[in-house]
Amino acid sequence: MNISENAVVQFHYSLSDETGELESSKGSAPLLYMHGQQQMLPKLEAALEGKAAGDTLELTLAPADAYGEVQTNAIQDIQVKYLHGAKKWKAGMKAWIQTEEGQRQVTVVKVGMFKAQIDVNHPLAGKTLTFKVEILNVRPATTEEIAHGHAHGEGGHQH
Repeated sequence: MNISENAVVQFHYSLSDETGELESSKGSAPLLYMHGQQQMLPKLEAALEGKAAGDTLELTLAPADAYGEVQTNAIQDIQVKYLHGAKKWKAGMKAWIQTEEGQRQVTVVKVGMFKAQIDVNHPLAGKTLTFKVEILNVRPATTEEIAHGHAHGEGGHQH
């Protein structure tokens, strides 16, 4: 089966930038996603269209096609009590904040007694990224997966 709308794809990947590998799923369970549900970067999803189990893909994305350019106006002040993920904060640490759209990861730039300065840019903003994908399995989504809009099972969404 080839990857198309509502296909459930099981895969391994590695992600690197110009300095080297940033992360990889090798050595852990493969990931699952349902194609056509906007669960990954649009250009990566488009490049996977039509591929089948056993295929590999290497795709390099410019910042504009990945997580965007670094926005210089993305530095904000916030009360320290709204940072989640650690008890003591230092510059450079990653934190979670709650927004109207849900949780968002930010980078702590500077910390005071009660206020912190945070960078809300995506951690991969401004980077040219290379994805290497190995497709392990492709299957049709179940009726339940289509209704929920995501893949179920190990490496996918767990209910």
